[in-house]
Amino acid sequence: MNGTLKRVAVACLAMFALLMINVNFLQAVRAEEYRTDARNTRNYFDRYAIERGRITAGGKVLAQSVETKDSDFKFVRKYTDGKLYAHVTGYFSPESESAIERSENALLDGSSADLLLRRSIDLFTGEPTRGASVDLTINPKAQKAAYDALRSSGKRGAVIALDPKTGAILAMVSLPTFDPAELSGTDKGTVFKRYDQLDADKSQPLLNRTISQTYPPGSTFKVVTMAAYLEADSSRGPQTNVEAPQRLPLPNTNISLPNYGGSACGSGQVTLVYALEKSCNTPFASMGMELGFEAMKEQTEKFGMGTPVSVPMAAAQSDFGKDYDKAALAMASIGQRDNRMTPLQMAMIAAGIANDGTVMKPYLVNKITDAKGDPIEEADPDELKTDAVSSETAAKLREMMVSVVSNGTANLAQVPGVQVAGKTGTAETATGAPPHAWFISFAPADDPKVALAVIVESGAANVGAEATGGHTAAPIAKAVLEAVLNK
Repeated sequence: MNGTLKRVAVACLAMFALLMINVNFLQAVRAEEYRTDARNTRNYFDRYAIERGRITAGGKVLAQSVETKDSDFKFVRKYTDGKLYAHVTGYFSPESESAIERSENALLDGSSADLLLRRSIDLFTGEPTRGASVDLTINPKAQKAAYDALRSSGKRGAVIALDPKTGAILAMVSLPTFDPAELSGTDKGTVFKRYDQLDADKSQPLLNRTISQTYPPGSTFKVVTMAAYLEADSSRGPQTNVEAPQRLPLPNTNISLPNYGGSACGSGQVTLVYALEKSCNTPFASMGMELGFEAMKEQTEKFGMGTPVSVPMAAAQSDFGKDYDKAALAMASIGQRDNRMTPLQMAMIAAGIANDGTVMKPYLVNKITDAKGDPIEEADPDELKTDAVSSETAAKLREMMVSVVSNGTANLAQVPGVQVAGKTGTAETATGAPPHAWFISFAPADDPKVALAVIVESGAANVGAEATGGHTAAPIAKAVLEAVLNK
């Protein structure tokens, strides 16, 4: 009898042990799997039970949670000027988020460890949990100016503007856009159907072209080639003469590189400032081949290429290309071949030149406050790369880029009473397709407050040598510059 009881007791203990192991396995190991399982309706309803924090910029509320009378969904997300800020705020859907709504989700929904003290106080006082508010660096006037100007072009494209001295992002516009409210409803069927429609759209409205898409930079990249050329010999300057043939034979090929439209570049020998003003291809291709692949690649890296950047959304990696041969290097040095840059990277290059050669780390979050308005975190501007170029080289580049706007291809970027620096670009894409139109800029040149990059996809018009970027993209930049400078 005792033996039977012992066996039953052992069996019971073993079952309890297995039960406890299984409970701990489910709660610890598989908890996240069950929490995120689409069949977990409690998680679905819990998403709408907490008042998420606001997303603001320049004193303007961009996103906030609004209380409803629905017993199942206590709060829903509302967006102000949703299409204007869609790629900045992102959306908050029944099962996912994007952009700031995703990257700052733990703060917005109140679950972050940074809010532990606030949650403890609320628990003691009996107040409901509320998320933190995220204030952004976006300048609403600059954002609106960029959006309106780019939209008036009727093309796809992107505009991103930075404060060159801090790295703060002042404008981030990508077109086409979408309405985040359509993806932030509580009806899964409606939301998912709309998401699938947007995702299948060939124009890619969900894509943030400012940070997630790379393009051939075209002639805007010539400022990088010029930077490397000046850094290689400090005696060189705007008035240094270089060879500028009408066509440049490419080594080990039977082809030659022409200037834009096959035109001549001066008399065949020009100053560096003239080469940049007129954006001649042949002298810059020669510079790149003379410098060599490693020197060119090193210069791009000094401007931040290859360094992972999060703003806090992760940016795509820009790439100068591979060391194939001199012919490929010549093309990469004028922004073609395998050379691919994000608009953010090109804006960082302009900002680095504006900031005496130092590239600041770009950022979008200005400060974070709890539900009571008490500060949790504030932006601390930091250098991404010191000495992308020397201050002397930056001054020479600045002088030449001012001349591009005053005397060259970017006269449509001129702002009355302000010295504007810039560089136009036309980037060839698929055969037969219109080129992309680029423009990078900063102003005022003597004390820069804003640096930016504009790309208009397939936006280049046949209006003369390198004036394509100057004709389409430069006026967009001018609108943003004026908004920031209050002109």
